Amino acid sequence: MTTLHHGPTTGAHSAAVETPEPMPVPQRVIESLVDAALAEDNPTGDLTGNVLLPVHATATADVIAREPGIASGLGIFSTTMTRTDPTTTVEFALADGQEFAAGDVLATVRGSARSVLAGERVALNLLQRLSGIATLTRAFVDAVAGTGTRIADTRKTTPGLRALERYAVRCGGGHNHRGSLSEAVMAKDNHLALLGTGAELTAALRAARARLGHTVHFEVEIDGLDQLEAVLAAGVDTIMLDNFTVEDLVEGVRRINGAAYVEASGNVTLDTVAALAATGVDVISSGALTHSVRALDVGLDMRLGASRAPGTPIAGAPQAQGTVRA
Repeated sequence: MTTLHHGPTTGAHSAAVETPEPMPVPQRVIESLVDAALAEDNPTGDLTGNVLLPVHATATADVIAREPGIASGLGIFSTTMTRTDPTTTVEFALADGQEFAAGDVLATVRGSARSVLAGERVALNLLQRLSGIATLTRAFVDAVAGTGTRIADTRKTTPGLRALERYAVRCGGGHNHRGSLSEAVMAKDNHLALLGTGAELTAALRAARARLGHTVHFEVEIDGLDQLEAVLAAGVDTIMLDNFTVEDLVEGVRRINGAAYVEASGNVTLDTVAALAATGVDVISSGALTHSVRALDVGLDMRLGASRAPGTPIAGAPQAQGTVRA
């Protein structure tokens, strides 16, 4: 069971950019990913906890931030704890997407001491990584504030964790690129190399467009201004200007002139992103949001509770697993 308080956490300062509540990940997807992670970390029981801790011992643990950041994965943390033991309870002091300061208590966990420790590592691993992604994303979003340019992720995600990592990007105020190869058409350099140049390329792109449903988005990546006219003539939805200089981005935006969305990508850093946004591009995508992120330092501080008699439920715990809010 999870109790979630939507209020500012003690010591946190207000974020520079107000972001809407992130679109959630379906609970069945979270449970599937969490179950796989628990099966990897605890396949047949926690040997250490089982030999050291009394079976009826209870514990309370505080999730404490060792550094400031943006929260992401709170519901995923609680799902990990309740999938380990449905009688475990988790109470949060803030919501995903909110900012916290070093030293803040993000959540309090109560339950069987054995169960809390059995779920601890997986729960923290997910919370730390997702909060790291949200925090880095928010830094990029803050850097382009006021320009109207969106910050987006890429498919450079951890295999198996894409749904969660893309959720973390949303928690940081960023947007998602296509989620898979099946979601949209995106012709990249290796595709274009097989399609020719000039009028031949235009014809190939138009023929591909004719095969698509009207709701399917069509994006083409180019790596030089010399490819731009052929792609523009094909009437695609988005043109990605990959690894362009700031000067060439300005020229690309001028030539496209609203005929397609303009995306910039390649070598995007916190030092360069503001200058890229100032060129007038609509979207800046960066794989670094997910593939190079550093997990935030978040810890679980335990304190032993009173033992309970066999069969006695933990105070305040549900008798069956309740709904967990992501």
